[in-house]
Amino acid sequence: MKRHTWQHALPLRFLLVAVDADDEEQLWASCTAAEGLFVAPPSPPREVLTVRGCKPDGAFKEALAAAEASYQGLGDVGVDVWDGDQPVQWWTLKDVAVLAQLPDSGDSGLYDLVIGAGVVPDADSCRPPKAPGFELFAPGQTVGGSRCSAIDGLFRSRPDPAAVPLELIGCEPTELLLGRADTSGWGRLLVLDRDGAVMAAVALGLDIAEVRPSVIGAAFVDITLTDGGDERPLPAVRPIWDRWYESPPAEPNLWAPYDSQGRSAWIELSTHAWRTPPPGPDLSGGEYHLDGRFVTDHPGLHCAMAEALLGPGSYFGRERNAFSDCLCGGFGVVPPFTLNWHDSDVARQAFAGGRGERLTYFEEVVRLLERYGVTVVLR
Repeated sequence: MKRHTWQHALPLRFLLVAVDADDEEQLWASCTAAEGLFVAPPSPPREVLTVRGCKPDGAFKEALAAAEASYQGLGDVGVDVWDGDQPVQWWTLKDVAVLAQLPDSGDSGLYDLVIGAGVVPDADSCRPPKAPGFELFAPGQTVGGSRCSAIDGLFRSRPDPAAVPLELIGCEPTELLLGRADTSGWGRLLVLDRDGAVMAAVALGLDIAEVRPSVIGAAFVDITLTDGGDERPLPAVRPIWDRWYESPPAEPNLWAPYDSQGRSAWIELSTHAWRTPPPGPDLSGGEYHLDGRFVTDHPGLHCAMAEALLGPGSYFGRERNAFSDCLCGGFGVVPPFTLNWHDSDVARQAFAGGRGERLTYFEEVVRLLERYGVTVVLR
């Protein structure tokens, strides 16, 4: 994509680009500001659901007991929907409140729970599988949830949330935009750092509601996009974007003070570091050292792993499947090599809480590394 020349005193912060079927980008406008870039998703409306045939167990049982002793809710509860012997859908019940607990009509050892919650459906499917089963996870629990036989009211149609506009301020449109009668389709808002490098890309619709003289001067226009998309960052992660705007991270563990949400945002920004292929072939062999002092959650594990293998601000997967892809090559480092995992007990304890023979996420990652030929030394 040929970028438009920017010859103004105000900083160039954003590029609005259209994307064609071949993922080629065409510049539509260069802009200095955006209002509505950081947006909190609307809270889903409250609903009443009935969880049937449930035997609360483990962490979920403890959370349920605490909730019944007061007006405190259970928080956000995860729901894995199974089809036979494997999970196929992942739902979230927001701010769950237990309204009633009744003995199950078919089994005196089970309960029916009437709950109030906001329902966040699985992003890929809202239809029940052929042989549905359900497993509920209490807040902070990653394995070993509580099984139930059905959730009345879960599978039903829900209206799409209203689109939230995005205002692009101080824009210099290109001829490609000015000459188009139809501005539908999809594109990206490329977010630039202080040096003009792309630090993030937000997918959005290109339906333009209005183009008007800019509030910052006659040399510009302001553009209102009808739908700013659902990939926009949350307001809580503004400090992280501000940090990356100044320069890519050059020191280790700058991600560590943030919570899981902030660490996930850190990983999202790091994904643009690997869009430029690393110079030369992937490195193999040698020893790497992972600082495990702050590996207390899923995104923290992947932040620390990427930093150990490639340095601060790097990307090496954000969850198990993406991490596995990175180990296959093309991201700068490829097995075999030796990984010294320092303070590994921090992660071992943080991911504990499972039951039976199911592996914790920490154990899954170690096993995955070893399967790919990595020698893992837990220190």
